[in-house]
Amino acid sequence: MSDSADKTSIVASDTFKGKLRAADDAPPAVVILVGPPGYVGKQWLITKPDMTIGRADGIDMSVTDASLSRSHAKFIVNATDVQIVDLGSTNKTQVNGVALPPMVPRRLANNDQIKTGNVIFKFLEKGNVESITNQQIFDKASKDALTGAYNKGALLDKGPESIKRADVLTEPLSVITFDIDFFKKINDSHGHPGGDYVLKELGQLMQSKLVRSNDYFSRYGGEEFVLILQATPIKTAMEVAERIRATIEAHAFVYETKKIPVTISIGVSAKVPGDSWESIYDRADKALYQSKQNGRNKVTQAA
Repeated sequence: MSDSADKTSIVASDTFKGKLRAADDAPPAVVILVGPPGYVGKQWLITKPDMTIGRADGIDMSVTDASLSRSHAKFIVNATDVQIVDLGSTNKTQVNGVALPPMVPRRLANNDQIKTGNVIFKFLEKGNVESITNQQIFDKASKDALTGAYNKGALLDKGPESIKRADVLTEPLSVITFDIDFFKKINDSHGHPGGDYVLKELGQLMQSKLVRSNDYFSRYGGEEFVLILQATPIKTAMEVAERIRATIEAHAFVYETKKIPVTISIGVSAKVPGDSWESIYDRADKALYQSKQNGRNKVTQAA
């Protein structure tokens, strides 16, 4: 027997090789280790020459936490290095437990811990495979396992954030809500596995053909879904909603060789001055109810 026969061969799996290839192109990143609810695990890629952390709306890394100054600190990319600068914050910026003097750059190394107020980040240098894994873990926690859409918890974080963004950038914002018509009848006729098939197929259809790159698609619960359309006026939102309605009606949902007719009822609302997330969602939801009252398989614009 040859010596080589006694040796264990360790070969990287295709999944791990894929992560390594993706990591080669991964820019530097920071991920929140300690922070307010909904933020732990959130990751930002450092893709611009400078990026600011703070609690102000509309900045690069906005974290809603009172311990942060509005513009607390800034990352600066300098050739292959990334530096951090405290911007004269009230509660200081620390790197590995050492407070930084205001306006004095500090070069960051892989896995450095950065404390801004009470929020703690970890820095990941360019090409770190951990940034790929972090994003996958965060996505898993914030997405619905059956449909692949964002879950209700993620939506309730994203909704208010979208309202703030629209205010800061003075851009339009629209919301689409829809649910599946007679979903209980689908479950009764085809069992819960058949209902799950319809939900999963609808989620895949939405994400492969109907959700645009800047849209935020989520499953609110049961058979109800919500779509946030950034920088989108009501006229365009109504066109998007009608395309969604028509595409789902025309799609072949086939479960165990049986075709299941699927239609949806839709409500659409647009942001008006003074709107909160709750108010814009509520108007869309009432419009959805109106679509159901008027015979289902319809699109209704909120009053």
